Amino acid sequence: MTQPARKPNRLIREKSPYLLQHAHNPVDWYAWGEEAFEKAERENRPIFLSVGYSTCHWCHVMERESFENPDIAEVLNRYFVPVKVDREELPDLDRLYMEYVQSTTGRGGWPMSVWLTPDRNPFYGGSYFPPEDRYGMTGFKTILLSIASLWESDEEKIRDASSGFFSDLQAFAASRAAALPPEDEAQHNCFRWLESTFDPVYGGFSGAPKFPRPVLLNFLFSHAYYSGNSKAREMALFTLRRMAEGGIHDHISVTGKGGGGFARYSTDERWHVPHFEKMLYDNAQLAVSYLEAFQCSGEPLFRSVAEDIFNYVLSDMTAPEGGFYSAEDADSLESESGTEKKEGAFYLWRADELHEAIGNAEQAAIFSFVYGVRAEGNALNDPHGEFTGRNILMQQVSVEETAVRFGKTAVEIRDVLDEARRKLYTARSGRPRPFLDDKILTSWNALMISALSKGFRVLHSEECLTAARKAADFLLETLYDRRSCRLLRRYRDGSAAIAGKVDDYAFFVQALIDLYEASFEIVYLKAALELAEVQKTLFCDALHGGYFSSASDDQTVPVRQKESYDGAEPSANSVTALNLLRLGELTGKEEFALQAEELFSAFGTTLASQSHALPQMLVALNFARKRGCRILFSGDLHATEMERLRAVAGERYLPGTVVMHASAELAALQHVPETVPHGDLVPQASVCVERTCLLPVRETEQLAELLDRVAQ
Repeated sequence: MTQPARKPNRLIREKSPYLLQHAHNPVDWYAWGEEAFEKAERENRPIFLSVGYSTCHWCHVMERESFENPDIAEVLNRYFVPVKVDREELPDLDRLYMEYVQSTTGRGGWPMSVWLTPDRNPFYGGSYFPPEDRYGMTGFKTILLSIASLWESDEEKIRDASSGFFSDLQAFAASRAAALPPEDEAQHNCFRWLESTFDPVYGGFSGAPKFPRPVLLNFLFSHAYYSGNSKAREMALFTLRRMAEGGIHDHISVTGKGGGGFARYSTDERWHVPHFEKMLYDNAQLAVSYLEAFQCSGEPLFRSVAEDIFNYVLSDMTAPEGGFYSAEDADSLESESGTEKKEGAFYLWRADELHEAIGNAEQAAIFSFVYGVRAEGNALNDPHGEFTGRNILMQQVSVEETAVRFGKTAVEIRDVLDEARRKLYTARSGRPRPFLDDKILTSWNALMISALSKGFRVLHSEECLTAARKAADFLLETLYDRRSCRLLRRYRDGSAAIAGKVDDYAFFVQALIDLYEASFEIVYLKAALELAEVQKTLFCDALHGGYFSSASDDQTVPVRQKESYDGAEPSANSVTALNLLRLGELTGKEEFALQAEELFSAFGTTLASQSHALPQMLVALNFARKRGCRILFSGDLHATEMERLRAVAGERYLPGTVVMHASAELAALQHVPETVPHGDLVPQASVCVERTCLLPVRETEQLAELLDRVAQ
């Protein structure tokens, strides 16, 4: 007998996939906004704020256990105003209350649960709570009843105790600029911290759980380039190799069809057992890291992994309009007839089903040997018993070792593995897919545009450039309101909405600069300049320096913060510093460099005391302080000679370099007479190092020699 459809709550009016997942809970949810605040004030009830995202495994667990529970829902509805927030739509709000949770509990994560006074001051918080008391944890229902009782008896005391948090944050945001540490000190301190936390066995910079954090890899490549510290480079390359081998990497991909890419993080130190959700922002940043690893080392592995990420995004994560979807869930049904989703079900293999899918016994034996497939399953770190009898594919033996073991050549082994992957991809395609969060976020799309632009320059892939152009044009046409000159943050189901946050502006300006350097289409550089000015107007702290996360007229967030940590995503302040420096080099306008110096000073205290918190800002600081290089191409962009010259530049890791193409439009932006030939003339490249410009060259060998000298 089918159950009657449950009446939806207010979230049914929302566009966020995460909020819509909760639209049929018995909880009387509100979205973050005045309707909820007014009810809390009118009825003098605390606000229960629940923050998560659509592909969060433990968010699903808490919904299933607590928010679908009628008894718990009744308590929530009676004593609180329940508010649900998608952290990906309102990242500044998420950061604000996450800072409270981390400062009071020593840990953070999602789902985030915070109790607020009606005027939005936090007074209690945590992350996941079980429905009832168990595992030494206080149950969610117990906490709700306790807080309701305390609010009834000690409301004034709770209000008084909660009032200081926002004041402290405002004081921190208003802290004055400080002198930067001595030359190279912050760089060396960051490297020493990374060296002390580096895992020499499995790579990465922590124990379990282990997160990719590409900003650290960006720093290590930059530091190695400028300081000559080869250990920094090797730490980054080793980490990327280990990640590529690990279970965090989806090894079942077929070019032109899909699969591949990276999961969010590993629950163990070996990169083997991931939380299986795949996020656009991780894959975008990792694509850049693997491209830079290829530039630094020339190892084909790194090129192959970058191509694998692009294959995944372009096949599985691209909307018809050209934008990129946000994420794929960790959980899915084990079969079409299943009723309960399980983590990793789409990616796990029993040994017998893997052998059956491959068919050929020898092929299956070779594949199982390489990827560590066992009859009893291979997930050693399985705290909840979800992977019993299953295998998480992880490359544990090299192709060369496998060739020796099976008496074949390396080429033959690679062919066997490719064929096995195609068969497994076909078999896996018959499984129920994980849920797709199909909202299109400006900031994350911008990160992917940057990656694709770099992909074109390094891999010479026209497919990458076409996808980057299409996505950028989509954002400019759909998520940029030219009447107000403002970005919107989210597009979904035909609706563009939510005022852009500072990372939307910073990341998109970066993407537009990257796309200009890939395409040399001046429209993208002009858009970058325009948006950089809008960003300054809306977010810059003219008094103390730096950029707030929320716009000056944004009333949705109680306190405007400045992000001072390069985490899973880089801080908008770090990205903006490099944007300003690059725009200054591209346009010749000194004011951009001065703005960057003010931004550095705003974070001088952090750079002096905890430089490892801002590794991406250190990349920008290297750009500002170390030797710089400008490459000006002139002549027909479509000529074979031009393609060869550009390939020479693209295959080299040159972090302090800007690239441009001589044109009348560029000369007009730079406010200088057009003195460099362009158009249909013979392609050539002019290299300027520091403030000295060398004679133009037309041969690839000459350009290679010049650029190699720059890198010394």
